[in-house]
Amino acid sequence: MAQSEPNRTDGTEHSTKGAYVTGGEFTRDTNYIEDRVVADAAAVRAAPVEPHSKIGDPRMAGLTEGAQAWPVEPGRYRLVAARACPWAHRSIIIRRLLGLEEALSLATPGPVHDVRSWTFDLNPDGRDPVLGTERLQEHYFKRFPDYPRGITVPAIVDVPSGELVTNNYPQLTFDLSTQWTAFHREGAPDLVPAALADEMLPVIERIFTEVNNGVYRAGFAGSQRAYELAYARLFDALDWLEERLADRRYLMGDAVTEADVRLFTTLVRFDAVYHGHFKCNRNKLTEMPVLWAYARDLFQTPGFGDTVDFDQIKRHYYVVHEDINPTQVVPAGPDLENWLSDHGRESLGGKPFGDGTAPGPVAEEERPPGANPLYRD
Repeated sequence: MAQSEPNRTDGTEHSTKGAYVTGGEFTRDTNYIEDRVVADAAAVRAAPVEPHSKIGDPRMAGLTEGAQAWPVEPGRYRLVAARACPWAHRSIIIRRLLGLEEALSLATPGPVHDVRSWTFDLNPDGRDPVLGTERLQEHYFKRFPDYPRGITVPAIVDVPSGELVTNNYPQLTFDLSTQWTAFHREGAPDLVPAALADEMLPVIERIFTEVNNGVYRAGFAGSQRAYELAYARLFDALDWLEERLADRRYLMGDAVTEADVRLFTTLVRFDAVYHGHFKCNRNKLTEMPVLWAYARDLFQTPGFGDTVDFDQIKRHYYVVHEDINPTQVVPAGPDLENWLSDHGRESLGGKPFGDGTAPGPVAEEERPPGANPLYRD
């Protein structure tokens, strides 16, 4: 797919230069707006205060200090989730697996933004058709006029007021599984089985710390030492995953859980972006036999690969990160057809949705517009 020249912001007040690489080790700001959308707001408000968690917790009964509870109401909220962003992508996958499309609408900002905000530039008039706004920033400022942090996705917006509800992505997806159950589709999988929570959360924490965030720690390192330490930690974790998945089809056993969703969004970006752009180049994903087969298995599972837009993924990283790609040239490769090759993981048994069923086809209006071999003509 031919790419147009990027809308350059370098040298302007809206440039992202200096926003990502600041020197030494990259440290992610994990302070988010920790409000929750819950089934029983009164009960959640009455529960004891919960500690902050960088990965979230599906067992969370209450709120963190200062957070608010909003009631689950179908049609009231809009999920703003850019397809390019791995943190947002996981919410798109989980919404689809659970069948929440009718209850929670989806807004997909374009892949390229400046230092200010994600924008709704994919729409013909540059405005989201439901929210009526050009920038996600407008909804942050509607609620917090002096909001001092980054404008991040995914985010949930209260449509009637136009106010941002939460951008706390670690808890947001767990709440889609545990708080929105009245609106799950028939046959929706259990992505956070209660019996597996104690084992699953440490796996998720290691994946977040060493893999999901590990690629960024390498890519945004501001010194050689910080980069080399990040590189070593990342590939130690990938080797651990290669071993863990050698004799089990999914991270927690015979069925997909949220742990698999969180790992998939990093793996699907690995060769297209992280291997080169973030210098995570000990080897490609395609050169790790177990992880590559596992990633293809998920990609070919309804709800996973059918949400991927490789054009948006590449355009986001290579254009937005002026610190590490000042030319903003977007690579043409890699070839994508191998994502559809046989993976052989069926031999390990299990069923992706456990006792549930696969989601139906992606609605035409939610089909990713960019490169994806599942949608080739």
